[in-house]
Amino acid sequence: MRLMKTVATIVVVAAASLVLSGCPSSMSGGAYERSQARGAQDVYLGYVENVRQVQIEGTKSGVGTVGGAALGGLAGSTIGQGRGRIAGAVGGAVLGGLAGSAIEEGATQQPGLEITVRLDNGRMLAITQAADEPFYRGDRVQVLAGYDGTTRVAHY
Repeated sequence: MRLMKTVATIVVVAAASLVLSGCPSSMSGGAYERSQARGAQDVYLGYVENVRQVQIEGTKSGVGTVGGAALGGLAGSTIGQGRGRIAGAVGGAVLGGLAGSAIEEGATQQPGLEITVRLDNGRMLAITQAADEPFYRGDRVQVLAGYDGTTRVAHY
């Protein structure tokens, strides 16, 4: 009975962590956060000079760490008796937290593009965003710069 309560508590904590953390923001040039809707952006026109494939790091929100620690602690607590069980739970929580963090980061990383644009005024910019649409050298593009610091490249 006690084990069932422990499992239920861990499941509730892990589920709450996932809900409270939300989903990671999209790095797509075509994705906008709700707060960016109806907001003004400066628009600069130019041509793509270079495109380089990059890797955008995954999130490190702590959800993977918490979930992994909870599951690792639960699994570790089934080892031994008395102090051995406590040591197993602590060791399992540490190892589970490390594994959960690595899994979260690996699962949320994504391929990206570093797009170098020569603006019509001669200025050069490099913008990194998700590789969800192709860009090629010579493409006519617009660089959209929001007042919140968000910048993206879109075909013109």
